[in-house]
Amino acid sequence: MSGSIVLRGGTVLTLDDARRVLPGEDVLVEGDRIAAIGPALAVPAGTTEIDASGGIVMPGMIDTHRHLWQTAMRGYGADWTLTQYFVWYYLEWGKVFRPEDIYAGNLLGAWEALEAGVTTTVDWSHGLQTTGHADAAADALEAVPGRFVLAYGNIQDAPANWTGTPEFRDFVARRTGGGGGLEGFQLAFDVTGDPAFPEKPAFEVARELGVPVTTHAGVWGATGDDGIRLMYDHGFMTPETIYVHGASLSADSYHRIAATGGSVSVSTESEQSAGQGYPPTWALRKYGIPVSLSMDTSVWWSGDLFSAMRATLGADRSREHLEAHAEGETVTHAALRAEQVVEWATRGGAAALGRADLGSLEAGKTADVVLLKNDDSPVSFPLLNPYGHVAFQAQRADVHTVLVGGRVVKRDGRLVGADLPAVRRHVEGTVEYLRGQLGEEAWRQGMNPDVPETKVLDNPYTYTDYQSDRTHGG
Repeated sequence: MSGSIVLRGGTVLTLDDARRVLPGEDVLVEGDRIAAIGPALAVPAGTTEIDASGGIVMPGMIDTHRHLWQTAMRGYGADWTLTQYFVWYYLEWGKVFRPEDIYAGNLLGAWEALEAGVTTTVDWSHGLQTTGHADAAADALEAVPGRFVLAYGNIQDAPANWTGTPEFRDFVARRTGGGGGLEGFQLAFDVTGDPAFPEKPAFEVARELGVPVTTHAGVWGATGDDGIRLMYDHGFMTPETIYVHGASLSADSYHRIAATGGSVSVSTESEQSAGQGYPPTWALRKYGIPVSLSMDTSVWWSGDLFSAMRATLGADRSREHLEAHAEGETVTHAALRAEQVVEWATRGGAAALGRADLGSLEAGKTADVVLLKNDDSPVSFPLLNPYGHVAFQAQRADVHTVLVGGRVVKRDGRLVGADLPAVRRHVEGTVEYLRGQLGEEAWRQGMNPDVPETKVLDNPYTYTDYQSDRTHGG
């Protein structure tokens, strides 16, 4: 569905510069642009009308860091640590992924993002061992009617190697620079901190191509201050650079990021669970560093930004309370507000990608629009605090309608044009293949890592044998 569309009578979160919230107003879309916002708008004949009353109309959300190729392994690593993730994907089994497995993961992950109201996603695609894998990734993204930025990476080879091959140059010439279905292109690689700076040639390729670099920075035990210093000293920190996680950095590194205008993609569920460091929004706010949100990978966590917003508020406030309690004090006013995380999920992502036409609802801007409305849910009312509702109450099942460039890709809670049985067949083929490659024992062991035995500490306040008897069946 395209052409003129009007969403009638919703609470409009414009996320414009004034952060206007407009109860009971309409959003008119003509072609790929927002034509007008206001009450009881007159619309062209033949305009499709969508009842948004009782719902929230907001900009499409933007995820700046998602490993789509891993989506076919959804939930497999739920109990992993970051070390186990590295071993599985980097050292052992990530290298057995075929191009068709990259395609399956990307196809599933791309539709998953749209279904949750994420209209733009950076595919942090570091499983591209060959340009055949890269073509498969791009093919999948171009088959789904969302906005996808391909961040090209290869964890099985050094960045200086894969960025320097004729095959890589050929891929860039064929698949980027207009005419294709990709929304953008980045280079995705990490900086180890080796004083020899082996990543320098890859940065030079990015500069030559005029494309941004996105890098996992501030990952405990993997990438840290040395990498940031090398990037800074060689002039490779730019306003377009996206630093993922940024959770284990010193004040000096945060100052360098702030001074050079870069932004940090915070994946709170990931940082909380995997151990890159404490989710850093408390530090990023302190140094004035722009923030966007991301969900990292469905091999562990949820694939929606509602969970990201909720987790981010919880982590930031939890740290604030913990630090206050350590000083014998009480927090009486929360520093991070719901409005701010909704902004990070929309405007923050748009700013990180240099897309001033996205991230807010304003006349003349690109019509990436999400309607949250679920009349069958008791959680849909009352709608008192729209930002609080988005950040703490809403979930993917409440995404009623999604527009990407004025095209309806989800309506009445159902994806439009998605052949999910075909997607399922691709994914099932990948799961069957990977399971066969690993063998049943390794497959089960990978999904269920060993749990070291722990001793329960003696409790000095236990003054009867009641609990001990219960524990031993007494």
